Amino acid sequence: MEHDVVIIGGGAAGLMCALTAGRRGRRVRVLEHANRCGKKILMSGGGRCNFTNTGTTPANFLSANPHFCKSALARFRPEHFIAMVDAHGIAWHEKELGQLFCDDSSKQVVAMLLAECAEAGVLIETSCSVETIRAAPAGGFALRTSGGAMATESLVIATGGLSIPKMGATGFGYDIARQFGHAVLPTRAGLVPLTLSGKHQEHYADLAGVSVHVSARCGKARFDNAMLVTHRGLSGPAILQVSSYWEPGKELLLDLLPEHDIEAWLLERQREQPAAELRTVLADVFPKRFAQRLCEVWFTSKPMRQYSHGELPAIARQLAHWPIVASGTEGYRTAEVTLGGVDTGGVSSSRMESTTVPGLFFIGEVLDVTGWLGGYNFQWAWASGHAAGAVA
Repeated sequence: MEHDVVIIGGGAAGLMCALTAGRRGRRVRVLEHANRCGKKILMSGGGRCNFTNTGTTPANFLSANPHFCKSALARFRPEHFIAMVDAHGIAWHEKELGQLFCDDSSKQVVAMLLAECAEAGVLIETSCSVETIRAAPAGGFALRTSGGAMATESLVIATGGLSIPKMGATGFGYDIARQFGHAVLPTRAGLVPLTLSGKHQEHYADLAGVSVHVSARCGKARFDNAMLVTHRGLSGPAILQVSSYWEPGKELLLDLLPEHDIEAWLLERQREQPAAELRTVLADVFPKRFAQRLCEVWFTSKPMRQYSHGELPAIARQLAHWPIVASGTEGYRTAEVTLGGVDTGGVSSSRMESTTVPGLFFIGEVLDVTGWLGGYNFQWAWASGHAAGAVA
């Protein structure tokens, strides 16, 4: 079977690449090893798909080369994807911080992409595994798959990363990259809950389900959002965001009251509520169970009037620089993304094409480009897929 473009991977990036190339009149075939396309799209956003973020900039991405994502993001912007969504009559809403979700279901986004692919003449083969790939002597690539042999002029790797293996994630894309001489940077789980152990876990374990608005800081990265205590450690948007910057040995600090001048607030409470105990005062700004635990383990609770001139400022400093000693992360099992991947140093930032192997393209999460939580990774999938589809 002869094709102009074969795309391995029927996720967000692969389908966008397919429909873009198909619209150009290219003969496109998508090979998806799962039994259906877009599984990660279907589960995202609690089943409502956080399909983009209106505030997307290159600063929202991590990569060994922070400039790599600029070209593709500039040429396919959130408004371009929104226009497609609107054209298909899919109702959406902004939840917070520029995050756009379907009003109804993630299934609508997958159906839209598949409809666009069908209109562009794209052939999609599911439950199809790729067994071998080799460069053809006359150019292009020869593939052997569970569905038979095929040849193609352009080959696009859209296989994703290692996140959520129960959904079929594998390192196959990295293997292909290495086969053709591309470097693959070390990978690790990103946007992932952190685990605690020992006394650090004991202090929080029975607070599972409690949520606190915090500012999580690791190095220069800072994220203000909710932290959720879990049975194994900490999760919630603020923790997931900062997890992409944290590694064992790095300092991780929380400001537990980011919207307060904590020292001034405590001194004001001392003046206005001198008889109130600290745990009662803290329960005005924290969930009651969390406030009680702070006073049981870290602070002595007594009437506010009994705190000396230096004690309340010391408590304020601790609340503003709360150390978290994580033992690790929950790993790829629950990670939303994979950090690292195919080194962008060997890939064209405008075309997503290998700079050493003509006709070989890498798009989406398989590349060393990882977005923040909140629709950024989908926008990278759309943008990189479009960039490759425009030339493959």
